[in-house]
Amino acid sequence: MNALLTLSVDACFDLICPWCLIGKQHLDTAIAQFAHERPDVAVNVEWQSYPLIPATPSAGLPYRDFYLARLGSPEAVKAPQAQVCAAAQEAGLTLALDRIETFPSTVLAHRLVRFARQQAGAQAASALIGNLFSRYFLRAENIGNPHVLRQAVEECGIPTPGRAGDPVHHDLDWLPPLRDTQDPPLRPGLGVPHFVFNGTHSVSGSRPPAMLLEGMRQALARAKQRATRAAA
Repeated sequence: MNALLTLSVDACFDLICPWCLIGKQHLDTAIAQFAHERPDVAVNVEWQSYPLIPATPSAGLPYRDFYLARLGSPEAVKAPQAQVCAAAQEAGLTLALDRIETFPSTVLAHRLVRFARQQAGAQAASALIGNLFSRYFLRAENIGNPHVLRQAVEECGIPTPGRAGDPVHHDLDWLPPLRDTQDPPLRPGLGVPHFVFNGTHSVSGSRPPAMLLEGMRQALARAKQRATRAAA
């Protein structure tokens, strides 16, 4: 069946946010449920980069020291990490927070996601985001490292500049900037993940699939109402 309608999803995220990983998992579940419910509707997801701490040094920071300085004590660090690990388990994910050594800068990774979107489309960008989330939170890899990023983009089958046989660790200076003058300004203080359906219905935070599914239904219903009024 050819899709007759479309539903857009704008998803703001950062790759250092475990709640964004969980939110992506929930969104994927909601989209699968929606596809079963409404096979006549095509869902188009655009992932919008929202670096939370863009001033992080390119080499990253010691992971434990970063959170200790940010939250003040080992006890203050332990509580939210236990909370997010429990939420991840409910979503079918096992986080490796105890094995992460480096709190990375995500600027280069976000530039790579932008490149993937420009070169291979939204689905390729989404696949790369999933790969990077897995590398950081499930495999404890440093996604600020160009070597890791090259491995990720090649694993996703996204063509990159360079000759065949070039080492995967060569620099990434060919990547586009994180943002350009045509991009809309970032909303200061926006919490991520943040999902907007058809530009009309938004859901903030890592919400259950049922809540995201309801947002999709409401956005589609509003779009149909607008179309009906326009045709009257």
